[in-house]
Amino acid sequence: MALGYLALVLHAHLPFVRHPESDYVLEEEWLYEAITETYIPLIHVFEGLKRDGVDFKITMSMTPPLVSMLRDQLLQERYSEHLEKLQELLEKEIEHNEHNGHIKYLAEYYAHEFKEIRKTWERYKGDLVTAFKNFQDSNNVEIITCGATHGYLPLMKMYPQAVWAQIEVACQSYEENFGIRPRGIWLPECAYYEGLERMLADAGLRYFLTDGHGLLYARPRPRFGTYAPIFTETGVAVFGRDHESSQQVWSSQVGYPGDPVYREFYKDLGWEADYDYIKPYIMPNGQRKNVGIKYHKITSRQAGLSDKALYDPYWAREKAAEHAGNFLYNRIQQVQHLASMMQREPLIVSPYDAELYGHWWYEGPQFIDFLFRKAWFDQDSLYMIHLADYLKGHPTQQVAIPSQSSWGYKGFHEYWLNHTNAWVYPHLHKAAEKMIHLGTLEPADELQLRALNQAARELLLAQSSDWAFIMRTGTMVPYAVRRTKSHLLRLNKLYDEILAQKVDSGWLSKVEAIDNIFPQIDYRVYRPL
Repeated sequence: MALGYLALVLHAHLPFVRHPESDYVLEEEWLYEAITETYIPLIHVFEGLKRDGVDFKITMSMTPPLVSMLRDQLLQERYSEHLEKLQELLEKEIEHNEHNGHIKYLAEYYAHEFKEIRKTWERYKGDLVTAFKNFQDSNNVEIITCGATHGYLPLMKMYPQAVWAQIEVACQSYEENFGIRPRGIWLPECAYYEGLERMLADAGLRYFLTDGHGLLYARPRPRFGTYAPIFTETGVAVFGRDHESSQQVWSSQVGYPGDPVYREFYKDLGWEADYDYIKPYIMPNGQRKNVGIKYHKITSRQAGLSDKALYDPYWAREKAAEHAGNFLYNRIQQVQHLASMMQREPLIVSPYDAELYGHWWYEGPQFIDFLFRKAWFDQDSLYMIHLADYLKGHPTQQVAIPSQSSWGYKGFHEYWLNHTNAWVYPHLHKAAEKMIHLGTLEPADELQLRALNQAARELLLAQSSDWAFIMRTGTMVPYAVRRTKSHLLRLNKLYDEILAQKVDSGWLSKVEAIDNIFPQIDYRVYRPL
């Protein structure tokens, strides 16, 4: 009998980056890179595990913006073109490096990888949501939801209708795509405030996740810390992140992804190839960008980008197997130690951004593959489990009130509210007030109904925590500012036109075509609770 449980949780999220009004927008490549480097590689891992009889269990959030983009025909067509150009570039690279043995070997390796990605993409007809749904239907993957647009809920709690809209629209979107209501939710940025659980219960959600200190400082203090969930008074369960297992992967100092044999993220062919040679594969305006073909390994922390040695996928894969074994060994030691003290089976919850696995840490999907295989074949001390199954088997837990928290810098809300982004919140709050007012109206005709629903979409898109996050990180800031302002301006225009009963139908049609997320949205979700 196993002594405890390990729950691996992946948070798959990207902001809504879809620009039909332009032939090329760099930010759409966030999606293309994630498909190539994270989502399809994870599908390959899951398919391989099922083929080999490994009954794996993993919890995975798929946020509404990501699901919407993955099922968008325009983005599917653009991704196919993106992948085709990559494959064309690799054919040139193989020929170009005919007499450069190691580089040619790597180009041929990537050509094979992209060919397999193309096969999977075409096999699912570009609909990767169906691929993940198949694993949910077999009870291997528990797919959970998130806020409708990843809105930072504690910073809108003074407008309960706005919080409710983020939750309920997400649940409705999930039901439209997966056929059932979600059982769990990854709170955006794991950000919790006291009382939020009542809305989660009203939406029919069974559990959510917080960072470790959200449980450790709960009232009363949980007897088992983060190694068992707590129940709130509403009956909604709360799972806390385990610090020890998280640090082994996340930490820039001691985490696995920093190993010298792994692929170097920051050294890319798009920046290093001869300009005239690479020009057809970079931005249309001639600016260089990452193309996703990387020939070097990390080498050492001290090595500058010009001093990196060439990458070898074979040895990187061997290192991923070694690290998976080390991770599992440490979890077994952890479980054995905790079980002796707790007198019950401890649960270790290990949540990560999904894009860490494959995009940032190229070998991450291989690590997951080895971890599940080793857990299945090589030990009997712990079960890997997803959170829904854990709750089915453990219906009784301590009742407590979680502590306000997030998984961001310093553990609270500072990363999303500081000198770089504080200017957005007065505008977001005013916009929420306007939308709540619109929620009380009855449309005079079909045109007004469309305008009211579009206003709801614009507010949700403006509230995305990604924009404040980007402003704080200092990367792609003009894009984040532009997106925030454009959604707010559209909402303000719609608000004025709806009240004046003079909706510009031509302009509305254009905006509906651009911001087409949540086609079934009902603006009445903003009515008083």
